[in-house]
Amino acid sequence: MPTLTIRPASETRYDAVSLGEIMLRLDPGEGRIRTSRTFCAREGGGEYNVARGLRRAFGLRTAVVTALADNEIGRLVEDLVLQGGVDTSLITWVPYDGIGREVRNGLNFTERGFGVRGAVGVSDRGLSAASQLRPGDVDWDHLFGELGVRWFHTGGIYAALSDNAAQTVLTAVRAARRHGTVVSYDLNYRPSLWRAIGGQERAREVNREIAPYVDVMIGNEEDFTASLGFQVEGVDEDLSALEVGAFAAMIDQVAVAYPNFRVIATTLRTVRSATVNDWGAIAWSRKEGLVQATHRPGLEILDRVGGGDSFASGLAFGLLEGQPLSTAVEYGAAHGALAMTTPGDTSMATKADVLKLAAGGGARVDR
Repeated sequence: MPTLTIRPASETRYDAVSLGEIMLRLDPGEGRIRTSRTFCAREGGGEYNVARGLRRAFGLRTAVVTALADNEIGRLVEDLVLQGGVDTSLITWVPYDGIGREVRNGLNFTERGFGVRGAVGVSDRGLSAASQLRPGDVDWDHLFGELGVRWFHTGGIYAALSDNAAQTVLTAVRAARRHGTVVSYDLNYRPSLWRAIGGQERAREVNREIAPYVDVMIGNEEDFTASLGFQVEGVDEDLSALEVGAFAAMIDQVAVAYPNFRVIATTLRTVRSATVNDWGAIAWSRKEGLVQATHRPGLEILDRVGGGDSFASGLAFGLLEGQPLSTAVEYGAAHGALAMTTPGDTSMATKADVLKLAAGGGARVDR
């Protein structure tokens, strides 16, 4: 029995589609938001980053379902998405009212951090077009049935944006399940997104409704606790290799509660400083049990944002290729590590980079 039953590529338009908000990331580089006079503009979003990684690093056919306000900022985001090779035909364009009274595009100011100064993210995304996307705005049966999608990815960041967003996620995962599309979901609990709308109680309500339609569930110990209510005994805030046993015990609980989960995966990160982390990953499947990727202590980091998303895309790539889970988790951990060596939310790694590092390659010069 394979880890996952995945639709053949010949029967589908897309290898992977993501649902989520794409924000314009404004990056002060080595400086700080509060003192910067110049910002580098990039695009990013937890769910979108996975589709972009699968397209740009691994060459798969991907698209993103989202909404943008039709103004110059929205068109800049579209241009950045196009540069990443992701299909934009599923974007819903919403008329702009002139000042953003009713609809706008999300902004995300992000400091990378350095040494003892941690990374900082300041989002400005209220009333965004993506948060107002409604379930009926997308023909899900056309997307998953007539066009065909092998893998669908979404997550808890998008589901937290509004009641509309949560219902859109639920409608989408149900449709994907109907048409035999693999569904992956990154719990990605962010306290700031849930604080004003009910906190952990609301996060659990939303995510417990979505979870029965998920095949591949991704999240760290905080995600599973805050978003689904599972407790991990004996695990600190940063999950290290020494605490894998405690997390594995929680996976056993999760697998019983949600028999639809075919794969459960998490990154392992211990923060030594903003620029030095211990990094790795583990995953579980009903076929292979628990597997662990190469652990990389003392990994030097330029920009940690998006590392988890690149892990998710590397994992998805391995499973889409029919690789065993033990190989797929190595791809995910390697891709996440490489993504954090470059600026921005999105990966600049190549498939060759990932395969080399996953196979044990190092940082010697390639000539």
